[in-house]
Amino acid sequence: MIKLVAFDLDGTIGDTIPMCLKALKKAVTPYVTINDVSENDILETFGLNEKGMIKKLVGSNWENALDDFYVIYEQMHIMCPRPFDGITDLIGKLKKKSIPIALVTGKGKKSCAITLRQFNMDTCFDKVKTGNTFQNNKAENFKELLADYKLQPDEMIYIGDTVSDIASCRKVGIQCLSASWATSCLDAQKLEVQNVGNVFNSIASLECYLM
Repeated sequence: MIKLVAFDLDGTIGDTIPMCLKALKKAVTPYVTINDVSENDILETFGLNEKGMIKKLVGSNWENALDDFYVIYEQMHIMCPRPFDGITDLIGKLKKKSIPIALVTGKGKKSCAITLRQFNMDTCFDKVKTGNTFQNNKAENFKELLADYKLQPDEMIYIGDTVSDIASCRKVGIQCLSASWATSCLDAQKLEVQNVGNVFNSIASLECYLM
């Protein structure tokens, strides 16, 4: 029996990844003197929170770049002003079943708060676990949630959109449901290979499974 459902944020709750990439690039570019920062450079830092990402991309001027990032990121939310259609309805239906809902994201606390406020979801989650400056810490956050709620791994589900989410879930023994409603065809295929039978291309299909 499922007693806890946790969601990823970027690419799962909302289509925020394109905005994140643009905001990071704009924030770090003035502080990079050797080479231009490519989208691939930024993608290679995913898994860390924004502080860790910017420190890797910029080096010594990371504090100034981080301050700039928060301003730019909030301004750029005009690109993604609301979550995916249907996601808040799904969360509401799960809550009516008395299932606690958590958020586990690689974002830092400040950028996470900006997005949840923009989405009018800042009171939506029973617990929010954010990212780490030095490493992907989702597995550790899953363990904390299991301990917080005194649950076994088979009593928790995580909904995320990346192959790394699947790997983090497997470290802890919880089921990962892969959200592919905002992924490319290639990325969706990678999810299918790694998570056979647990990939959902729409929020409606995920709702049918969970309900």
